[in-house]
Amino acid sequence: MTLAPQRSHGSGTGTAGTEEPTVLPSGAASRPDTRGAQPWVMAAAVSVAVAGAALGFNGVLRGWAWYSPVFSTVLSVAFSLALLRSLRARPWLVTAGALVTLIVAVTFIFFRQHSIAGFIPSPETMNYLGKFLRRASETVLAESTPVAPNAGIVMLICAVLGLLVILIDALAFPLALPATSGMGILAILVVPAMVKPQSVGVLGFVGAAVGYLLILGCSHWYTPDTRTLADTARNPGQLRRGAVTAVAALTLTLVLQLVIPGFDQGTFPQGSRLNPFGGATGLNPMISLGNSLRSPSGEGRITFATNAPTTPYLRSVTVDNFDGDSWSPDDRESTRQPGTGRIEAGHEAAPAEIRVLTAVNTGQYTSPYLPAPYAPEAVNGLSGRWSWDPATLSIKGVDTNSRDQQYVVSSVTPQLTAALLAGASGPVRGVPEQFLREPSNVPEVVRSTANTVTAGANSPYARAMAIQRYLRSTEFSYSLQSPVQGGYDGNGLSVLADFLTQKSGYCIHFASAMAVMARLEGIPSRIAVGYAPGRNTGATVAVSGQGPLPEFEVDARDAHAWPELYFQGVGWVAFEPTPSRGVVPAYATDASAPSGASTNDRNDALTPGDGSTQAPFPVPVPVPAPGAGTAAPGGAQAAQVLYGVAAVLLLALLVASPRLVRSGVRRRRLRAADRGYPGATGGTALPAWAELRDLATDYGMAPGASETPRHFSQRLRASEAMAEPGVADGPGQRAAAALTEDFEREQYGRPGGAAGPARNAGSEDLADSAAARVALVQASLRANAGFLVRLRAAWLPPSVMSGWQRSLQLPRGILSRTAQRTRRGFAGSWGKIRNSVRRVRRR
Repeated sequence: MTLAPQRSHGSGTGTAGTEEPTVLPSGAASRPDTRGAQPWVMAAAVSVAVAGAALGFNGVLRGWAWYSPVFSTVLSVAFSLALLRSLRARPWLVTAGALVTLIVAVTFIFFRQHSIAGFIPSPETMNYLGKFLRRASETVLAESTPVAPNAGIVMLICAVLGLLVILIDALAFPLALPATSGMGILAILVVPAMVKPQSVGVLGFVGAAVGYLLILGCSHWYTPDTRTLADTARNPGQLRRGAVTAVAALTLTLVLQLVIPGFDQGTFPQGSRLNPFGGATGLNPMISLGNSLRSPSGEGRITFATNAPTTPYLRSVTVDNFDGDSWSPDDRESTRQPGTGRIEAGHEAAPAEIRVLTAVNTGQYTSPYLPAPYAPEAVNGLSGRWSWDPATLSIKGVDTNSRDQQYVVSSVTPQLTAALLAGASGPVRGVPEQFLREPSNVPEVVRSTANTVTAGANSPYARAMAIQRYLRSTEFSYSLQSPVQGGYDGNGLSVLADFLTQKSGYCIHFASAMAVMARLEGIPSRIAVGYAPGRNTGATVAVSGQGPLPEFEVDARDAHAWPELYFQGVGWVAFEPTPSRGVVPAYATDASAPSGASTNDRNDALTPGDGSTQAPFPVPVPVPAPGAGTAAPGGAQAAQVLYGVAAVLLLALLVASPRLVRSGVRRRRLRAADRGYPGATGGTALPAWAELRDLATDYGMAPGASETPRHFSQRLRASEAMAEPGVADGPGQRAAAALTEDFEREQYGRPGGAAGPARNAGSEDLADSAAARVALVQASLRANAGFLVRLRAAWLPPSVMSGWQRSLQLPRGILSRTAQRTRRGFAGSWGKIRNSVRRVRRR
């Protein structure tokens, strides 16, 4: 052992800066004394970890202009911590100083013109802070990624990352929990993992991993734990075990995301994000719809075969509450009806109706809502429990989702005409109030536009057509990028005002504009979210009672939103105000435009065929039996089998891990024990003796804390655990005695004594190898143990489980000692203050 001075970092009762002798293991004294650089190196490691993980925000925020203030904030906070620690400030002063630095940095970067001297907050700073926070809230709630890096959202990210720097530094340095600091880094990665379609990304993942490894390495080098520090030359397996652990952790990361529900397909960290609702839609489909449309390769592919005269829209969910900055579905859980065998129609009886069959295969599309043509009367073949909303006819899973569902929808389509809708001019009755409620805080531009567009229209249908005609006119253009560049990508009344001013957007904006303006004109409205008519695959699908039907496909690029308006005596009627998307129904087509075609010349050929309307089927068709439809793709089934096998293998590996660890330890010990003789370089009796102690522990004969090796050996050999019937001194007992003598000779014998295994009386029949002797002891212990004891020793060996338990308890002990040192520090400080007050009073 070597005595080496070590500076106290805690707040003890002694004077700051005093040096106390600390006993370090052999080999530690040769390490250079670089503790003075420790705070600076650790600050650099924490900065790399946080700033590296923040690289994953590229794609959440557009461009890289936001990274400069983030990087500056992280560096400022991290190196202020290092500076205060190098000045030997008390821990609470270090934390307080870092918080002050964070406030100063944020003020200087974002509120320089509205503060005192450019970096001291003032009342005006607080007013602007409120505005920035409101802007950040609007961005989070209403916009879809990638969002414009406005000052509000960038300021919020800087503040959060600065606080995480303080947290990670506290875990890695004063609390001596560097491994736990990874939780703070993980908190940074969670945001892009859930928001970005392409997940964290390689840059963010690599940056976080490198920073985390630097934190662990710096913590081990500068503040070694005297209980675990070992000379690398004497512990060559440490690097190998670390490499195996890292490979196992990486493998689990890559495999588990394929097994755990909620991850999109792909390989972590690029291509697989945590998304409980899949790649095509989420709980609020309108927020993610823009990303789906901008997706270069479609996700969530759905195939369906139908006998409809025109390819139907697949409708998933509706939005009817138009208040606030973010619109989302209203599930109305209290009024939902269970089962999908019979669903009430959502329209009044029309003069002519046709019934349509649609066989749907959702594949990997994952959503709580079920895509189906409107208006469904029955859905057969579903697995799991489902319910439907009488107000909107949307179908939602109770304990399941749409992934890998094959089902057949029977829907009814009324044959509507412009004359029929023009005659539906009576007062609205029987419609829930939420579809009539006029939104509050409607921007003036929306209200004035509605009044101007519908001026002169004398019926609900005429007003609806006037609004659709206005939105499909050449004044407006369909664009996926304009809303992103203009900062109004998303939904909400404020976004709608920007859209009507800029006159460029995509389906969300057109559908929202028509629905809100219809409400203002007294027409009940809602927004349907789902898929526009897809593409013909060229294949056919046999449906029970129908024969082969043409198959179509849609994916995330076909995601669509359209308004539905209510007309008394007719019911809910779909309109198509979005230029170049979908098909305008014949009843909503102006006389000057051909039936079923777009009235805008920017049609992008996303509609199947030529958009012509076929003759309707004249007779109803029967509903096929449950289970009919297309079969799941063979590749998807094979992937599910592979995932299941991988999950079973992982579970088996977890169960067998204590046994595998114990076997590995035994092999290493016996290999080392048989490498030479006691007295040779490195010795051989120590590993064999350690294996004997662990064997006894596994079979319930653990050595006592104060027990000498000889006393432990005698107790073990005399116990029933090694007793052999009819034999006073069996081979197992003699082997244990020989192992004990070998250990005592090497540990306590004369240096340079005779080498070779012990040859005590009665040991002539024992093999010279330590492995053979250990095997004899193990056989004797197994022969005398019961079934449960043997099972525990094989699969849950106490020698391994107790070590794992101590490892888990170690952080708790460190926290307890840290708390005690902190209390002593506060007590010492309070004592000094109290003595100073007494001296002042005496004066």
